[in-house]
Order: sequence, then C-alpha cells, then structure tokens
Amino acid sequence: MKKRMILFIAAILLLATAGSAFSAGSVKPDQLRFMAGPPGGNWFALGGALAELWSSKGMPTTSITGGAVANIINTHNKKGEFGFSNTSMVAVGQKASDAPFKTPTDNTLIMANLYTQYTYFIARKDFVEKHGIKSVDDLVARKIPTRFATLKTGTGSEFIVNGVFKAGLGVAEYRKELKEWGGSVEYASYSSGADLLADNHLDVFAFSVGKVASIVMQIESQTDIVLLGLEQATLDKIGEAYGTVTFTIDPGIYKSVTEKDPVVKVVGDYTCIVVRGDLDEQMVYDLCKVMYEDQDTLAKAVVDIQELSPATAIPGGAIKSHPGAVKYWNEVMKK
Repeated sequence: MKKRMILFIAAILLLATAGSAFSAGSVKPDQLRFMAGPPGGNWFALGGALAELWSSKGMPTTSITGGAVANIINTHNKKGEFGFSNTSMVAVGQKASDAPFKTPTDNTLIMANLYTQYTYFIARKDFVEKHGIKSVDDLVARKIPTRFATLKTGTGSEFIVNGVFKAGLGVAEYRKELKEWGGSVEYASYSSGADLLADNHLDVFAFSVGKVASIVMQIESQTDIVLLGLEQATLDKIGEAYGTVTFTIDPGIYKSVTEKDPVVKVVGDYTCIVVRGDLDEQMVYDLCKVMYEDQDTLAKAVVDIQELSPATAIPGGAIKSHPGAVKYWNEVMKK
C-alpha cells in the first residue's frame, strides 16, 4: 500500500513537472488558430492572408473571427494561438490595471507591432471657432457642452478614447460627465459617425485608425473639420497608463492639417499580433520570419502591413514580448 502511494505521488510530481515544461514555451500545435477580426474589416482581410501564407510555408493556420479584447483573453486561455489586438490593450491586460481585464493575461505576449494606429478627435470647424477651442484638453478643461461620439464599447477605439479621458484628462466617466456639461454621448460606426458629423448632429467624433485614413478624408469631403490634438503632458500620462506613444499628424495627408497649422499631437498605438506565451520559441521565430519576408504579398490584402519594421516590432517599456519574436526581430535589426 505504501509502495503504491509512493508511486502515485511520484506520478503526480512527474505530471506537475511536465506541466511546467509545457507552459514554458514547448507547445507546438499541428494546427494554429489565428484570431483576426469581424468580417469586412482590415483585420479580417489580413488575417486570411496571413493564415494562407503561413499554411503555404508548412505551418497550417486557420483564420477565425475575433476582436481586440477577446483575442487577448482567448490567447491567454489557450482558445487560440495568436491574433490581432492593440498594443495598449496588451499592456493593460498583462497588468490587469483596467477594465475589461479582471486578472492578468500573462500568457498573452506580443509577437510583433504591425502598423500604427492614430486616435483622432475630429471636430466640426464651426464648433471649434464658436468656442475658440485649441485642443481636446481645452474642451475638457472648460467643460464645453459637446455632442460626442466614438465607436461602440469593446472596440479598440472606445478603449483608448476612454483612456484619453480617464488617464490623460482626469475624466473618470466620460459618458456621465459629458452629459453633465450639457452634451451627449453616442456610439456609432465609422460611416454613421461621419454622416452624423456632416449632418450637424455631432460636434466631435473620436476613433482610432491607421495613419492615412480614408474615413477622415471622407469626413473632410462632407464638412469642414479640425483635428484636435492633445497637450504633451496629457499624452505622457496616457502613455504611462497604457503604453501608448505620441504621434504627430503629418501635414499634407489631410487638407485640414497644413504646414501653416500648429503641430497636431495625438495618441499613437499599434495594431499588433498577440501570441500564447507557452508557444514553442522556434515556431514563433519562424512565424515572424515568414511574415516579414513576405510583406509584399500581405500588402495586397492590407497595405498598412508595409509599416512592419524590426525597429518597432517589439514595444518598449514593461510590455512583455515572446522570446521567439524578440530573438527574430533582434537578429534582423543587426543585419
């Protein structure tokens, strides 16, 4: 009986040891699940192109639908091997420092920052001129009644817009406080928000999108607008809380930003790929290699992938990246 008990305990210890090794970067599935985005968007298109590319190189991959928050949580819980998200969300998830992350998603690591995301606060020009508004900081400090909209809760846009108000501007609940100032808050799609702004049903529409955004150009074609920037001190607070950086809007991309205008500073983020921390190091290295070497192929699906660079692939600060990815991007940097 005693001998059986000793053997039983030994077996349990062996399984525990095997489990530790399993979670330390040795997982190598025969079929990879890549969590992209909802149908119709850039993430959905690029996710399909990536899955096809990796599969053609001997790493069978299936692209499935997903979302910025869900992809982080599902990667952590091993319901998918990797997928798209926003770097700022990964930073918050790893620390569980803000909703919707109740516990640290420490098995979700960065595989690569892919391309930049700019958070635009687009205001009607007549609204800006009427109140003499200089920046988003100015609008909030003076509590100007504003008809405001962003994308729906749970999107990357709403997440970082909430962060701008909360961490940067000290507005704990923007939904409540904007209404208290005499304004309103709506949730809209890119296209419906653009129409509401053009029809004078909104004063400000805020969202995150790529550096050169057709939706901003569409809004400019419908009505005169101003792209409101943020003060550097505010941007620094947001960066400390969410791991974001400061981007400036280059003159000439949009007709509302010219070389004669003051520099417009906005919250800068990245569309990134998150990956299971327990995934095999060499597999992650190879996934990065194939993706980087076939950028031109992927750009046919989403041109923004051309921004992928070893210099920015691994985020700075306390955001954790996968060892296999760090190894690959560092190697390419040295070449």
